[in-house]
Amino acid sequence: MPRTIVNEDLLFSEDTLSTFDTAYPIEMYIKSVDGFEGDGDFLSKFGLEIRDAVTLTVARRRFSEEMEDIETTKDIGRPAEGDLIYLPLNGKIFEVKFVEHESIFYQMGSLQVYDLRCELFEYSHEQLNTGIDVIDSIETAYSGDMNFYQLLLEDGGGLKFEDGSFIINDGYRIEDTDNQANNEYYTTQTQTLNFVDWSESNPFGEI
Repeated sequence: MPRTIVNEDLLFSEDTLSTFDTAYPIEMYIKSVDGFEGDGDFLSKFGLEIRDAVTLTVARRRFSEEMEDIETTKDIGRPAEGDLIYLPLNGKIFEVKFVEHESIFYQMGSLQVYDLRCELFEYSHEQLNTGIDVIDSIETAYSGDMNFYQLLLEDGGGLKFEDGSFIINDGYRIEDTDNQANNEYYTTQTQTLNFVDWSESNPFGEI
């Protein structure tokens, strides 16, 4: 799934509004056959983290053939860092972190394959419009994009305020998709258990 840059932050070299509008099936060889690489599963101060990694190999000729058959992707010369790969064996999505184009060093006088070093993808409200239900359902279940709750007209256009911002339904709650954003729950629990107050009015606790 090639990444489409929407609003790149030139300072941090990232794009929080990336979209993935297409997906192409292609065969790859799993180079790390003994199991997933990376740090694996461990408990951190943020809870359970799964940092699985995998190295996939794709033939340069096969990748070029797949891209040449699709008119809209002729400009894609090779797999790019930031693209996503859906692995149907475990139903997870991996993000390409690095593309090694000289893995087999000029075998038979040319470069034969790309090695894709991938890590488990951490979804952060990107738009997934690939047309594949098992992938697009991730956005439906976990996206916190408030534009899903904007009021629409009969023609599909959204209602806007005078400043141009969209009118959002009152039913929108970020807590429904992100449990860590449930500030009301945490506030209630801390008051009940008499925890130190870390609110904005007193960031250094009770004195």
